[in-house]
Amino acid sequence: MAKRNINGLAAALVAPLQQFMGRERSAGIVLAVSIVVAMAAANSPWSEEYFHLFEHKAGFVFNGEPYLYYSLHHWINDGLMSMFFFVVGLELKREFIGGELSDPRNTVLPIGAAVAGMLVPALIYSLLNAGTASAGGWGIPMATDIAFSLAVIYALGDRVPLAAKVFLTTLAIVDDLGAVVVIALFYTSEISLANIAVGVALLGVMLAANKAGVKNVVFYGILGIGGVWTAFLMSGIHATIAAVLAAFVIPADARLPEADYLRRASRHLSRFAAMKPNGVSTLDEEQVEVMAEMMDDTRRAMPPSQRLEHAMHPLVSFVIMPVFALANAGVSFAGMDAQTLFSTAVAPGVALGLLLGKPAGIALATLLLVRLGVAPMPRQLTVRRIIGLGFLASIGFTMSMFIATLAFADPTMLLQAKVGIFAASIAGGAAGYLLLRKRQSSE
Repeated sequence: MAKRNINGLAAALVAPLQQFMGRERSAGIVLAVSIVVAMAAANSPWSEEYFHLFEHKAGFVFNGEPYLYYSLHHWINDGLMSMFFFVVGLELKREFIGGELSDPRNTVLPIGAAVAGMLVPALIYSLLNAGTASAGGWGIPMATDIAFSLAVIYALGDRVPLAAKVFLTTLAIVDDLGAVVVIALFYTSEISLANIAVGVALLGVMLAANKAGVKNVVFYGILGIGGVWTAFLMSGIHATIAAVLAAFVIPADARLPEADYLRRASRHLSRFAAMKPNGVSTLDEEQVEVMAEMMDDTRRAMPPSQRLEHAMHPLVSFVIMPVFALANAGVSFAGMDAQTLFSTAVAPGVALGLLLGKPAGIALATLLLVRLGVAPMPRQLTVRRIIGLGFLASIGFTMSMFIATLAFADPTMLLQAKVGIFAASIAGGAAGYLLLRKRQSSE
């Protein structure tokens, strides 16, 4: 009886957590809470301890020489965020193979909107910061935080038609790809060609293994993390790029074809159904054997890339992104004044780039492509909804903050960028929510 009560209590505690983690908007909620906690810590009596925490260093020391010896903040941004970008790479590969990006005819409109939604914010920022030390931050307002934007749109439920959700999802995916390219090309330090060569060679080994039919995820993990990621980390190219490249060479085909899996599953179920129940909570050895075979077939029927994506998604959404927010979202307002905040045009450039550039670029590109006949307007995707989706795309948070940490070593400019990101993201999210929650009169 006591054991049954314990099991019941555990189920009562775990079930709500599983339901929460299974919802589309939950990742955005957890991320929002993490940002609030970081802001509170940065402006609390313990703010000094908060900022000093991420300055502690960790790494390896051989014969008194440090190797890969970085601050905790650096490990979070280059290590943990590499796992985030690895999942982004897996998602992009899936979308290219069989998702929203697999048929170019259906993606012309959101891809065009996404490109304009990156270029217009960058242009606005560049115009305000041209010829100054802060000019390098043009990539900050280009980014969209897919977790937050999709959390808002899913919170609206059936008030938003499926066409709008697909449009924003595709746009955000292309935006992620654009952010990866921008980081790779423009936000790198000094380049070590030797380490790049090692990383590329190991990627070649992974690709050759893929073509040869190797499906072992441990093999790819060892080469990807121990080889490619380490080589890129030491090369000067941001290590997150290695994670995306490694994701693209993970096999996307299964050992067991779908038709074979269905036949084997049907046979296993028939065998299991024919077995006489033993009347106790444990299974007979024969039952366990059949179930083990079913589990093995299920594992073999799932492509390694999707198996990794499915396994890592909760870790990224509920651990890595919140930890990144805790380490980077803390902005101290102690001693901040207008002179400090506007000593450069970083904050206005970021805020106006996100809040005005994003929706303007997305809306204008969409309407132009439709007017020119390049792509049809999806049914139920009105001008008001396009503008609302544009404002949701102006939520920068995670991706914008990440690029800001790469763009600025100067703490004042980084602070200004974060303030601009916060202001635009909050205002854009609120504007998008209000525009999209109102139903069309014809609905």
